[in-house]
Amino acid sequence: MTNAPDFTLDAELSETDDWDETETDESDDFVSGYVDEPDPEETEPTVGAMELAERHQLRRVASLRTELEDITEVEYRQLRLERVVLVGVWTDGSVQDAENSMAELAALAETAGSEVLEAIYQRRQTPDPATYIGRGKVEGLAEIVAATGADTVICDGDLAPSQLRNLEDRVKVKVVDRTALILDIFAQHAKSREGQAQVELAQLQYMKQRLRGWGGNLSRQAGGRVGADGGGIGGRGPGETKIETDRRRINDKIAKLRRELKHMKGTRDTKRADRHRHQIPSVAIAGYTNAGKSSLLNRLTGAGVLVEDALFATLDPTTRRTTTSDGRVYTMSDTVGFVRHLPHQLIEAFRSTLEEVADSDLIVHVVDGSHPDPEGQLSAVRAVLADIDAAGVREIVVVNKADAADPLVLARLRTHEPHSVVVSARTGAGIAEALAMIEGELPRPGVEFHVLLPYERGDLVNRLHQHGEIDAMEHTGEGTVVRGRANADLAGELAPYAV
Repeated sequence: MTNAPDFTLDAELSETDDWDETETDESDDFVSGYVDEPDPEETEPTVGAMELAERHQLRRVASLRTELEDITEVEYRQLRLERVVLVGVWTDGSVQDAENSMAELAALAETAGSEVLEAIYQRRQTPDPATYIGRGKVEGLAEIVAATGADTVICDGDLAPSQLRNLEDRVKVKVVDRTALILDIFAQHAKSREGQAQVELAQLQYMKQRLRGWGGNLSRQAGGRVGADGGGIGGRGPGETKIETDRRRINDKIAKLRRELKHMKGTRDTKRADRHRHQIPSVAIAGYTNAGKSSLLNRLTGAGVLVEDALFATLDPTTRRTTTSDGRVYTMSDTVGFVRHLPHQLIEAFRSTLEEVADSDLIVHVVDGSHPDPEGQLSAVRAVLADIDAAGVREIVVVNKADAADPLVLARLRTHEPHSVVVSARTGAGIAEALAMIEGELPRPGVEFHVLLPYERGDLVNRLHQHGEIDAMEHTGEGTVVRGRANADLAGELAPYAV
């Protein structure tokens, strides 16, 4: 068997030779993020730096495989590397779109801790209902798996349980789809209690539809009276199968997780209501995964959150309190990254977190200017924003990684997105312009005032600096004369001092 190219197409559909000459090294161009280097003058590491060091302690060992072998050379807490073959079906769009999708799948597989050996895709009008790819392509895939020694096949799509089972029976190795791959990455990177519960809920929802019975697992359960071997106390009695018992337990666990997340959502809603009561504007940083959202948050607020050149590096939202140039207080939140065909299980499980975006006053939409398809990123993120009812929130497009992007691509994006700014979170270029645009889009107080505040009411002056806009201020013998705008509640407290 000849060495198969990394991205191949059926011979009868190939019209150019360029399709079969793509190397897997091109996937390096797809993941183009930045890792902030620590400042040598800093004495205290940031929270993000400590989390990144902890995550790197769990890096996979590339020299070892998943077959049974002596693993005495593995360092403590290091994991073993899976060897995978990628499979995709190209149904519409250009060849470049298909290759970008496969490159993204390769980046997802590497983020999950796998070694990509080979990648193939097939041109079809629709995926095969039995095996996702055609019969001949399945035979070729089995040959590639046997020749490379791969132990996993990853498909670039959401496969039905029957498709997964049929593919596994024919290629003789484990088969996972895009949804399972993304769920695995989320499970690795979730840190907070809420994030872990959200990921577990999404995994159980995915697993419930894909339970499989083997041999004795399909046997009937006798009921509680014949002891634990027959089902034990709590079984549904004679006739219930093992797979039905597993499905019932999964449903019970899902119900428990939903109750826990509902309680956690109450805590989040309380904090959000407090911000609304004080009328503190909120800004949500949203965008495609690995577009540089955490780097931008660090640059804008000095948050010190984890930054890594990987897809879905940060899942837990981070909110920081910051101020405008004239002293007004607002919050800025980093959110989970989006991706094409984001699993609906994740959207449902992370809905309480994504509500932070829908309830914000302004969305800072970050896009990777060095990505091969930045317009595709914009479309994918806006599709998810529409799913969570955030399409009506005001939006600023921030084109990041300007130092690594093609100037022609940046100019094209600026033309298509007039309300945008080009920045580089790594070098700091354009950050001042981005901050000015964000401050200009924040909601402004609507009630004008002109008051004379006694000097003992310095608390009102401080609140005006934080939550209002001051046009003029003058210190006199009677007190402080202030003219500007404030929200309705604060303006009501200022009414007794009106001039």
